[in-house]
Formats: sequence, structure tokens, C-alpha cells
Amino acid sequence: MKRILIGGLTIIGGIAVAVVACVALAIGVGILLWWINTGVPDQMILEVNFERKHVEAVPNDPIARLLSAEATMVRDVVEALERAAHDHRVKALVARVGEADISLAQVQEVREALLAFRRNGKPAVAYAETFGEFGPGNRAYYLATAFDAIYLHPSGDVGLTGLIAESPFLRDMLEKLGLTPRLDHREEYKTAMNLVAERQYTEAHKEAIWRVIESQFGQIVRGITEARGLAEPEVRAIIDRGPFSARQAVQAKLVDGLLYRDQVYTRVKEQVGEEATVLPLLTYLARVGRPHMHGSSIALIYGVGGIKRGKSGYNPMVQSPSMGSDTVTAAFRTAIEAEDIKAILFRVDSPGGSYVASDAIWRATVRAREAGKPVIVSMGSAAASGGYFIAMAADKIVAQPATLTGSIGVISGKMLTPDFWNKVGVTWDNVHSSANATFWSNLHDYTPQQWEQLQDWLDRIYDDFTDKVAEGRGLPKAKVLEIAKGRVWTGEDAKALGLVDALGGFPVALGLAKEAVGIPQEATVRLKVFPPKKALYQILLQQLLGDGEGDHEEDATAVTLVRSLEISQPLTRLAKSLDLSPVFGILSMPYVEVGR
Repeated sequence: MKRILIGGLTIIGGIAVAVVACVALAIGVGILLWWINTGVPDQMILEVNFERKHVEAVPNDPIARLLSAEATMVRDVVEALERAAHDHRVKALVARVGEADISLAQVQEVREALLAFRRNGKPAVAYAETFGEFGPGNRAYYLATAFDAIYLHPSGDVGLTGLIAESPFLRDMLEKLGLTPRLDHREEYKTAMNLVAERQYTEAHKEAIWRVIESQFGQIVRGITEARGLAEPEVRAIIDRGPFSARQAVQAKLVDGLLYRDQVYTRVKEQVGEEATVLPLLTYLARVGRPHMHGSSIALIYGVGGIKRGKSGYNPMVQSPSMGSDTVTAAFRTAIEAEDIKAILFRVDSPGGSYVASDAIWRATVRAREAGKPVIVSMGSAAASGGYFIAMAADKIVAQPATLTGSIGVISGKMLTPDFWNKVGVTWDNVHSSANATFWSNLHDYTPQQWEQLQDWLDRIYDDFTDKVAEGRGLPKAKVLEIAKGRVWTGEDAKALGLVDALGGFPVALGLAKEAVGIPQEATVRLKVFPPKKALYQILLQQLLGDGEGDHEEDATAVTLVRSLEISQPLTRLAKSLDLSPVFGILSMPYVEVGR
């Protein structure tokens, strides 16, 4: 017994020493990095690579951190450009643009920051090896038009060909497999079920998708028109002729010249001075610090990913975060209780999900307003269905023109599987206690009474959704019912309909937050993220000590195997877009894939 006790104490002591050593090492490395990174050159040319993946936020999850190590946060780019615009040491910006892994709304967020940078008299130059090599380059080229000059490799192309929306329809495949969808929705534009119930677009589906394409394409055309000094009809005619070789792109005035990377840097240095040091944009931000670090405090809460009950998490199969109602509502409670917090900036990027989880987050926004802390929503790429539900009670809603929003509707049901199991030779049997015990079973169709109950359920949720939209947005219920119907709108159209208040990104939302609490626009504020971002070593230590926030099982092999998950991503992304789950998402926006 004594030997066991001594052994146990030895193990505990060893673990404690290891933990202390890890902490000490992390602190030491942090001090070393701080010492190395302190200070910036007197004259700088900042550089940024827009071919990297751009994300809204990275969860406090070790796998998410590993898989997102190469990703760039949109807020980091925006704030780095904001800081650089007023820094006399920054002489110019050079950006690699060509195959942008970035949504159209995120492009608009970055374009605004680039244009603000240029308004301070600082040149910004973009270069690309190609804009979509044998593929579309619409978003990347649209981003490049925010720069003073665009250069292309002599071997490159400009894949500016316009937008296309493509949707898969699986009805025939499901029939062959013996799978039968039993779904219903409110109302006709809530088209997520069409992917499994139809063979092509319905009239309502096509109408809504066409308007999204028309709105977003118009935004791209206007951006190119303003940037390149061309007439709008001319730009539309040019795009009709795409794609373009490098020389054709010069002739069409889409690019300013054909240069390789080294020639671009040489030209910029000749313009601003050979002594200027090239520094990565995010390294610059790390060294000089963020622009919003002093003054009255405003909370920044992220609501990113599909909405679910419980804690926020991360799905490595599709490299996508999930928004847990427990995590987000806890962040709101902390911000409400914090005496120094004056207002809350809620950044939403979500296609929706669970109704009850969305309702819990909606309640958190209401409580914040009741506590005297205004809530300003800033929408990212999408804030639709449940994503709009959690935003609609805010004091003000800001969206980019290309943000997908609205989708005020509901869908539910199940996939019947008996014929499938018969085809593969599997039989099932059951015993049950009650008449409605089969309600949730994929092996049993709804009885007439159960189908009526499902209809009542859909009506109740739709009524609740539209009632809260009317209340939150100050719109007549009749108007809400007219513009709801499950229809997805762009931010541009949503503003005209009264679903959002202003168009723009972080700076616009922050300005509205200042206005809401009487802070002068020129005053500096401190943005505090809730929950606070943790270093990777803190997350690992937290999980080692049994206090992790994630829902995933702790698996020692997860980190080493996680890269292999990328192989299956095309299939898992398709499954995610179709939401092939036993019960379809209640507040999920229809899948929209728009050509890049």
C-alpha cells in the first residue's frame, strides 16, 4: 500500500512538474518572441498574401488552431490596414491576389479597408500569377480592383467570366437507393428541401437564386467600373468576352501591366525608396498592436458557424466551426455583467441551425439591451435563417452588400429508409409503448395525426420567427410576412427591405456602437473579445487538467491524423450542404454555391 501511495504521488508530482515546465517554456518563448518582434523599421513596404484562406474566427480548440494555422482572420487584415493607414512609417502596400479563398462579402470588407488605406495617400499595388488558372477568378479580380495598380504574370490569365449558381438535386439518386424525403417547410422560398425533393429549380427557388446572382454581380460590376475608369455597359460587355489571356487583359484595361513578382517589388521600391524594408502585414500588426486597445470598452462577441445547443466546437471533416448557444450566451452574460463594457458588437457569420439554440442566443441579445448595453450586429458572409434569428433583436444590423441574409422560414421532417434497408437485405422490427413513439423514427412514415402535428409545429415556429422579426425590426407583421417566406436576400436588398440598417463592415458597426452610447466618433475605444482568445498552450493545458470547453473526445491520435481528413473534404462538404441528417435543420438557409 505504501509503495502504491508513493508511486501515485510520484506520478502526480511528475505531471505537476511537466505542467510547470510547459508553462515556463511557453512564457520563455513568448518573451523571446516579444524581444525579437519589438519595433518596426522607419520605412516599410507592407506585404500581404490574399491567396490564404480567410476566416472570421478560430475557436478555442486545438484541432481548429492546427487546421487554421495558415488561415487569416478578416478582422486582422482590416485592423492592420487601419493602423497602417495612419502610420507615417508605412510607405506602400504590395499584395498577392489571384486565387482568393475568401467570400464575396469578405472581399468587400477588405476592399473597404484597402480604399481607406489609399485615401491616406499611400500606394497599394496588387500582383497575380493568374486570376483563376483554368477556373473562375471573379472574386479575386474584384478584390484586386481596390488597388492603385494591378500587375499580372505574362503567363497568367484573368478568369473574369461572371457568376453562376449551381445546386445539386438528389431526388433520382435517393429513389434508386430507396430513400424517401418526408419534409415540409414555411414558405415556398425555403428551398433547402428541394435538393432532395426536386430534380431542378422550382420557380420560387430559381427566382430567389437569380436575384442573389443579379445583386452580387451588379456589385462586382460597379466596383470594377469605379476602379478601372470604365463605363458599366463596357464592363458587362468585357465580362461577356472572358476569360482573358494576359495580353488580352491589358488590352481590355483589366490590368496595368505584365510583370513578375520581383519586377513588381522593384517598381514599388523605386517609387517609395530603396531603403524601405518589406514586412508582412500581420507581422506589422503583431508588432505595433491593434488600433482599438484604449478608451471605453466595447465587447466583441463572435457567432460563427452552424448553430447548435451546447458549447461551440469545430468539425475537422469540413474545417468549419459551430456556434454553441451555451458558449455565446455565456459570453453575453459576462459582457452584460462587466461594468466597463458600454456596448456589444456581435459579429455573426452563420447559415443557421437549431431553433431552440437560436432562440437562446436571441434572448441573450434582448437581455443585453434591457441591461442598457446596445447590441450592434456586424454580418459576415452569411447571417441567414437562424443566423438572422440571433441578429434581429439588435439595436442596429450592419451587412455587406453581398452578405446572404434573411431566409426567414423553417423546414423539418425526416428521411424514410425502409426501402433502402430492404435493398441491402437488412430487416428491422420494433416494439413501442405509445401511439406516437414512431414519430422520430426513419423507419416509419408519419401517420395523418403526426403529419398534422408537424404542420402545427412548423406554423408555431414560423409565427414565432416572424413575430420577433416584426418586433425587433419595427416592421408591420404584414410586411414581414411579405418579405419572409424563407427567402434569402443579399445585404443590399435586405437594407432596402428594412431587414438591415446599414451596409459596411467592422468600422461601420463600431461607429454605430459608439453612437449608441454617446462616444465621439473620433474617440478611441477598446474592443474586448468575449470569451477571450486563448493561446494554444492554454487550451492544451486546460484539456490536460480536465477543464476543456470542447465537446469532442480527447483522442491522442487526433492531432496526428487530422490532416488526413482533408482527403474526404469534397464529399463531406457536399453532405454538409445537403444536411443529410436524421432530422433536417429547423432554421437553416438553403444551400447556395456561387461561382468564384
